[in-house]
Amino acid sequence: MVDDHDLVRMGISRILNDIDDFNVVGTGSSGEEAITLAKTLNPDVLMIDVKMPGIGGVEATKRVKLANENIKIIAVTSCEDDLYPSKLMRAGASAYLTKRATPDEMIEAVNKVVAGKTYMSSEIAQQLALKSSAGIKGDDSPFEKLSDRELQVVMLAITGKKPNEIAEILNVSAKTVNSFRYRVFEKFRISSDVELVLFAVKHKIFDVDTLE
Repeated sequence: MVDDHDLVRMGISRILNDIDDFNVVGTGSSGEEAITLAKTLNPDVLMIDVKMPGIGGVEATKRVKLANENIKIIAVTSCEDDLYPSKLMRAGASAYLTKRATPDEMIEAVNKVVAGKTYMSSEIAQQLALKSSAGIKGDDSPFEKLSDRELQVVMLAITGKKPNEIAEILNVSAKTVNSFRYRVFEKFRISSDVELVLFAVKHKIFDVDTLE
């Protein structure tokens, strides 16, 4: 179980440990720790928060699946928009839950992914169904049009990370990071990180209350 909030991590771990045949073998608080835990502990299931410090849930999911495709990944998030489910499913996640999911729903998700099936939180599934019935495309968010790497840079930038810090986290050059930033600025017709934060808040990608 990997989540950067101690109470969430401890709470979910306790719920799962109380279930027969379930055993939480390790916990972490960042995408990097998720990768390390997956390699050292080789769990059947990795439950991971979407928005975390460092590389975040999407990139961590991709790297874990590349290293060991047998690990089933359940993404857990407080974000209910339809941007992240598609990104995470493409990255290799088998299930997507909101943090408002009940213990029974969480248990059902674990059992389904272990059985080789996929699972999506009822809240998110309903939202996607409503959009579909209304004829709204799943890519109506401008952030959906970003590449995975562009989205990574954006998510790190709007939390206050500088280009050199982002470069270190993603293991690329600062010049490469700036190339992605300016590409995103051009796509969104903005010119600064401040405008990027406001744009993200407007499209409900980022909650300004989470800024330190």
